[in-house]
Amino acid sequence: MKIRVGVVGPEDSVRHILALGREHSELEMTPYIYKETKETENIIRDYQASIDLWFFSGQAPYYYARSKGLITEENAHYPPLYGSSLLGTLLEAQIREGGFQNASLDTIQQSELDTLSSTYYLGDLNIHSFSYNEYEPAEEIIRFHKKLYEEGKTQVALTCVLEVYERLKEIGIPCYRVVPSPVAIKLVLRYLKERGQSNWYKRSQIAIMGIEVVHSASSLDEQHFTYEMKRHELEIKQVMLDYAEKVQGSFVQIGDGLFFIYTTRGEMDMHFQEASMYSLIEEAKIHSKLKVRMGIGYGLTAYDAEQNVRLALQYARNQETSPVISVDEGKQIQEHLSDSGEEIISYQQRKWGEEWEERFKDAKISPAIVSKIEYLSKHYQKNIVTAQEISRWLKNTERNSRRIMAELERLGLAKVTGEEQPGQRGRPRKVYELLL
Repeated sequence: MKIRVGVVGPEDSVRHILALGREHSELEMTPYIYKETKETENIIRDYQASIDLWFFSGQAPYYYARSKGLITEENAHYPPLYGSSLLGTLLEAQIREGGFQNASLDTIQQSELDTLSSTYYLGDLNIHSFSYNEYEPAEEIIRFHKKLYEEGKTQVALTCVLEVYERLKEIGIPCYRVVPSPVAIKLVLRYLKERGQSNWYKRSQIAIMGIEVVHSASSLDEQHFTYEMKRHELEIKQVMLDYAEKVQGSFVQIGDGLFFIYTTRGEMDMHFQEASMYSLIEEAKIHSKLKVRMGIGYGLTAYDAEQNVRLALQYARNQETSPVISVDEGKQIQEHLSDSGEEIISYQQRKWGEEWEERFKDAKISPAIVSKIEYLSKHYQKNIVTAQEISRWLKNTERNSRRIMAELERLGLAKVTGEEQPGQRGRPRKVYELLL
C-alpha cells in the first residue's frame, strides 16, 4: 500500500523535501512546482483526484489553499519554521554582509523570536518582524521589507517566501531566505505516513447502507401484505442491486421493506462526495412509488456496522424531513441535510465522564439530543433560546421542545433567564440560557 503524497512548493524546497523523503518507502511522492504561490490553486484542482495527502513547502501555500477551501487539516500539512531555521540564515547573512544590526523578517511568529533571543545571545541585533497566522499576499510582505529598508531602519531583509526573496533581490535589497530545517521536514513526513496509514485502515472499515420503506398507518393496514406492495418492493430491489454494483457491495434483503448493502467506508465516502446517496433515495421513490429513509453504519466488524446502521435508521425515523444519517464506530452521528453534502450536523450519542454519567442516570432525554443542541447552538452562535427556536432546530413540535428544555433545566444544563411575549395574546414564552 503506497500513500500518494503531493509535494507543493518552489523547486528548491520541493527537491529538498523529496530527498529527505526517500527513506520512507511507504510514501509515493510527486513534485508539483510553482513560481508563485497563487499557482497552488490550479495544482490542487487538477491533481487532487490522484493524491491522498498534500505536503506544502511552507505556511504561505498551505494557508492559500485553505483559504480557497481546497484542503483541510486532515489531508495536508507543512513544516513550521522554528527558531533554529532562522538562526542558520542569520549566521549566513552576518558573514556575507560583514555584520549588521537591523533586519526585517516576515512569517515567523513573535513567540519563536522571543524563544530564540532568550536562548541565544544575539548582541545588539534588532529584528523588525511581520508575523501573520495564515496567508498574506506577496505584495504586502514586499511592501513591508521595502519600506523599512528605504527608511534606513534595516540593512537586511529575511524572508520565508521565495517570491518575496526574488523580488527584493531584483530591486537591490540585500535579502536572505529562511527555509524549514531537515528536522521539521522529517517530522511532517512521519506525520503524513501515520495519517496515510490511518486513512487507509479507515477506508477499509465495513460500511452498511440501510434503506427502509416508510409506511403510513393506512399503507400498513391496506398494502403491507398485498401483491401490489411486493411489486413496489421489487422495484426498490432493482434500484438497490444497481447501486450495490456501483459501490462494489453485497445486497441483502433483511425483511419486509428493509434492505442492506454491505461495502467499505472508502467506497461509501467516495459516493457521498458525488451526492449519489440523495439520487438513490429519489430514484427509489420514483420507481417504487414508496417513500424511503436511509441510514449508514460504519464499524470495525460487521456486527458493529449493523448495530450502527440500525441506530442510524432509528434516528432517521424521528426526522420530519429525509436526511441521510450516518453513525460511525465512535457513535458520532452525522445528519447530511443537502444533496451537495455541504450541510452536515454532527453530534455524539454519548457524553463521556463520571459527571455526565451521573447527570443522565435518571434523565428523560438522551445524550444525543443534548449533543445536537450543543452543536446547533455553536453553529448559530446563539446561547439564549426559547422552546420555539429549539423546535425549529430539531424540527419537532414546540410541545416536545418545551419538555426537552424543562429537562435540560432540571439537569442544570439550562436556566430560565426571563420571558418574552410572542404577541398581544397568548402565554409568555420562557427564555433559556444554555449551560452546555
